Amino acid sequence: MARWGEGDPRWIVEERPDAKNVNNWHWTEKNACSWSTDKLKSLLVGAQIDSDLALVKLTDLDKIEGDAYVNNRKGKLIFFYEWVLTLTWKGKLVGASSEHEGKIQIPNLSEENDMSEVEVLVTLKESNPEGEIIKDFLHHRGCEQVREKLQNYVDSLKQEFTKGMILPKKESEESKDKEQINNLSSGFTAKVQMNNYVSSSKAASSSIATDTLEVSQSFQCRGEDFFLSLTDPEMVSKFTMGPCLIEAREGGKFELLNKNILGEFVELVKDKKIVQRWRLRDWPENHFSTVTFVIDQQEDHTVVKITQTGIPKSELDITRENWARYYWDSMKRVFGWGYFM
Repeated sequence: MARWGEGDPRWIVEERPDAKNVNNWHWTEKNACSWSTDKLKSLLVGAQIDSDLALVKLTDLDKIEGDAYVNNRKGKLIFFYEWVLTLTWKGKLVGASSEHEGKIQIPNLSEENDMSEVEVLVTLKESNPEGEIIKDFLHHRGCEQVREKLQNYVDSLKQEFTKGMILPKKESEESKDKEQINNLSSGFTAKVQMNNYVSSSKAASSSIATDTLEVSQSFQCRGEDFFLSLTDPEMVSKFTMGPCLIEAREGGKFELLNKNILGEFVELVKDKKIVQRWRLRDWPENHFSTVTFVIDQQEDHTVVKITQTGIPKSELDITRENWARYYWDSMKRVFGWGYFM
């Protein structure tokens, strides 16, 4: 590690008064779980759904399970939220004295679903003619009002909760970035435009000096678990905290981390070996590295040996760091596979 004040200037932070995350270069993650719980309660509990037909109130948030996080990846905010909610409603028909109650279940509030696709399921505690009318009213009209409340939560998450996550740049740094943007090496999530990097894709691949990365990682899991973590879409989505494309077959494509990592599977030996053609979106056009994972299950843990050839030399150090940050550390944290000291 470079000494204070030495090394790549993008990592020097002493010029900022707060001395952290200069130019938003580093990954930052903010846990929105507690904030989301309070926000959803404030929006939903006590909400009235009234009309000339019925008067209904959402009285309790009986169940709220899930997670919400916001990531700042090199100045770009990426949202992850996934909630399962159960509400109690109570209501009566206009002019009637009898009160009825039931539940509203929301099983799929997440960033993967458009709000119109979020299910709002209405049930009635005790079936009776008046109650069925209220249930039908909630099913047709109440659901839309509930979705409006949920959309309010999503909008607040993206605007209110994220205030201060992207720090302002110094004017001198902004000017420097504009001049040097085509030469910046990037993390896994950078958006640098490479259109003018070379005159043709063939020239790009042949003129780039490359290097090889070899690392070994130990995980407290079975070999088949690690194999699935790179080939099962649900598991990949969990540790990358976002949507992904995984076609786990030879020649199948993969895209993850907001499509900033992409490529195809070259070889798959179940629970033993994975070979990928792998690239960052910002690398020169058509330039791929080759990543080989050799999975060796031990008696009480699994050792994975990773070899990556064809990395542009300028990207070697940041690639090594980001494998650790966005793959190994995230896998161990999300799946509970432990850290070996």
